[in-house]
Amino acid sequence: MRTYLFTSESVAEGHPDKICDQISDAILDAVLEQDPKGRVACECFATTGLVVVGGELNTSAVIDLQPLVRQVIREIGYTRAEYRFDSESCCIINVLNRQSPDIAMGVDRGGAGDQGLMFGYACRETAELMPLPIMLAHALVRRLADIRKREPHLMPYLRPDAKSQVTVEYSDSGEVLRVDAVVVSTQHDPDVHPEELQRDVIEHVIRAVIPEHLLDERTRMYINPTGRFEIGGPHGDTGLTGRKIVVDTYGGRAPHGGGAFSGKDPTKVDRSGAYMARYLAKNIVAAGLARECTIQLSYVIGLPEPVSIHVNTHCTGIVPSEVLERFIRENIDLTPQGIIERFQLQRPIYRKTAVYGHFGRPEFPWEKLDLVPELQRLA
Repeated sequence: MRTYLFTSESVAEGHPDKICDQISDAILDAVLEQDPKGRVACECFATTGLVVVGGELNTSAVIDLQPLVRQVIREIGYTRAEYRFDSESCCIINVLNRQSPDIAMGVDRGGAGDQGLMFGYACRETAELMPLPIMLAHALVRRLADIRKREPHLMPYLRPDAKSQVTVEYSDSGEVLRVDAVVVSTQHDPDVHPEELQRDVIEHVIRAVIPEHLLDERTRMYINPTGRFEIGGPHGDTGLTGRKIVVDTYGGRAPHGGGAFSGKDPTKVDRSGAYMARYLAKNIVAAGLARECTIQLSYVIGLPEPVSIHVNTHCTGIVPSEVLERFIRENIDLTPQGIIERFQLQRPIYRKTAVYGHFGRPEFPWEKLDLVPELQRLA
């Protein structure tokens, strides 16, 4: 039997890029809490002892930026000066400006906030209709954060920064066979012995997360492969909003349009269009019309309707793609305002999307399966 390997990665909430994503989305939530129609395009840069917040706003909300940013950093876990980046001492620079009136003009009449293409994807590998490698990678770094915050007695030396990577072996027909390799790199205190850390990560993280039947004697496990990971967070690497877009989506399994999500209000179709594309693909797979589905939408700045819709069921569909495309065009409002109304997106729901992926999590409205009965009638 021929097989192949596929790998996805994730990063923890203390990773420098994810710090920036969370700050950007916390600012978006703070605006929407006061002004549901506020426009936000907010990005952050983080390095040793410094956070720079920039971008464009068009809102009546009044945001006290300094305590908001410090609260996010504190809740992530950067609370000790020895990390060389902590919530109380870091410098915060605010260079936010007003949104360009040229952009606002198009959005004010219901058009898309930018041009671009967005992809949504779903498959039957997991209960969440997501690819298995990215779901396992997210679960590993989420488990590290849970231990650090809720069960610190298990691994008291953990620090906030971490990364994971999972390689899954598939049959040539796409069936999951086993986990071939697991990588966990976690920041730690200087006095922990590498053997202790490796033993604890295998016991309390890897084996607690990955189903036992997927692990075997050939599964390779790499824990802190360089030997040490004491220096991390923004002191180890600079962070930028929007630099982990593949982590945010499908772990490389599906195409990505290129636009980041975090810090953007839902008039930006980079975000809302990608949520709609996922919603449509997931409902098509859940309805049994395909085992796998990728959907592309594309928009033009200032215009409300998408200029293209493409449905690809990867030769697994029982309904022609053109039938699915026609159903979507005739039954689903794909304008930015229609997407906003369907998912009630002008609410402060975004900070929690900034870590552990935007998809495959039932708490988000674009993960609903309410289209399934209508789609099943197409069969």
